[in-house]
Amino acid sequence: MFNALVVNKDEESGKTSAAVEQISLDQLPDGEVTVAVDYSTVNYKDGLCIGPGGGLVRKYPHVPGIDFAGTVETSSDERYKPGDKVVLTGWRVGEAHWGGYSQKANVRADWLVPLPEGLDTRQAMAVGTAGFTAMLAVMALEDHGLVPGHGPVLVTGAAGGVGSVATAILANLGYEVAAVTGRPETADYLKSLGATQIVAREEINETVKRPLESEIWAGCIDAVGGDMLARVLGQMKYGASVSAVGLAGGAGLPATVIPFLLRGVNLLGIDSVMQPYDNRLRAWQRIAKDLPMDKLEAMVQPATLSDLPQLGKDILKGQVKGRVVVDVNA
Repeated sequence: MFNALVVNKDEESGKTSAAVEQISLDQLPDGEVTVAVDYSTVNYKDGLCIGPGGGLVRKYPHVPGIDFAGTVETSSDERYKPGDKVVLTGWRVGEAHWGGYSQKANVRADWLVPLPEGLDTRQAMAVGTAGFTAMLAVMALEDHGLVPGHGPVLVTGAAGGVGSVATAILANLGYEVAAVTGRPETADYLKSLGATQIVAREEINETVKRPLESEIWAGCIDAVGGDMLARVLGQMKYGASVSAVGLAGGAGLPATVIPFLLRGVNLLGIDSVMQPYDNRLRAWQRIAKDLPMDKLEAMVQPATLSDLPQLGKDILKGQVKGRVVVDVNA
């Protein structure tokens, strides 16, 4: 028997509740690889799955946790053997499939990535899905021509998980980073990650009638969407790109096509869930090389399985700063 955070649903009331329970191996779903989980983390999707109503979950009981890192215990797939260190993000694990809020997990081998040299399992979950997404966003901007020296790169929602890691990576690569935040108290934190400019959310969070403004940003990683993304599109330099990674400010986009037609702006959608294996491997190798581990450590707040019900509520309210690393064995 081992511990897991299990979400159950009361069929009469329709309400869900999450608590740490003891479960057994035969309760885990089928999978080619059994992993002894070391660490997981907390993402917005996790908050939805833990919270009242269950959010993205369709079948109960359910074990959330959309990412984890650990050690292979058994494997029927030749790519993995006992003792291998692995990391998992995406593939709807923690939503449609049981996830990482458990001391053991059974998963498909195709969903795993070998942990690159230079990263341990705790660091991998300090990165987590948020950091993996941030690296994908940086890679997409670079693939579309961004290089240091072109001008400031804007990061919206900068104090959150994706934004924090994106800020640290970009600064480490030599980019000038402008960090947008609605929490003035996070300014020193963002500067410690390498941001050279702090932009107050209210300065950039409203639409304007003009479809184009002065060219300011050489690139942007946007975790907000909505009105802010619409405004930012009109401020991008000619030929610049925006990596869209989130919708904290809403799914709507009250914008015109003018920035795309007159300035050749690119809007790049970043999906971390169904990324092909080769690009996953590339991203994790870049993380091991380009994310400064001292900056990563500064983002971390530790947690245990019993902390997750409250953390799930907190992240939905935008009250989680940086990266939560969940020690599932503590």
